[in-house]
Amino acid sequence: MGGGPKRGIDVADYALIEYDMRIKRGRQERDDLQLIDGAISLGPHGTWDRPFTYNISNDCGGAVDITLARLSCAVEATVEVLISEVQSGFHMSLRCFTSGFDTEVRLFDGAVVKSCGLKRSVVAVVEWSFIRLKFKVHTPSSGSGSKRRCTFKAKTHGYNTREIKTDFALISVKVTWSTLPGCFPG
Repeated sequence: MGGGPKRGIDVADYALIEYDMRIKRGRQERDDLQLIDGAISLGPHGTWDRPFTYNISNDCGGAVDITLARLSCAVEATVEVLISEVQSGFHMSLRCFTSGFDTEVRLFDGAVVKSCGLKRSVVAVVEWSFIRLKFKVHTPSSGSGSKRRCTFKAKTHGYNTREIKTDFALISVKVTWSTLPGCFPG
């Protein structure tokens, strides 16, 4: 006979992902045409720590693929971008690569005509890995432009900042870090 009582603990986490995809038709959101609306529930089993693609379809036969990743232990990166000292209008795209994955996350793609702050974006980053931001700025008429990158090492709290000077504007980047529930700083 040996030992004391035996026991096991199992924690099953489920994630609910809601989506509401629309086609922009007017200035007001109520003018937009709803394409797909719904939710999916992801359980603890399946693909972890790498991106995978999930197909969302609607009742009318339309479908969209979304790519997501469930990460075992990650920190939250809130990306804030401020564009100032705008010399002339330009087009900018901002892509994010996280945790060593080759799959991009599109954070912004559009025209910039005056100083502004972009909508904040939140991205999960595997602890102690990196987030890489790729900026591409150009004028559609002349085709001239430039590409710039910022890389930040994930940390459990605090923030990092960078400034990028281009021919078109000054781009200020701030990444604020916070620990996600269930992850412990190591």
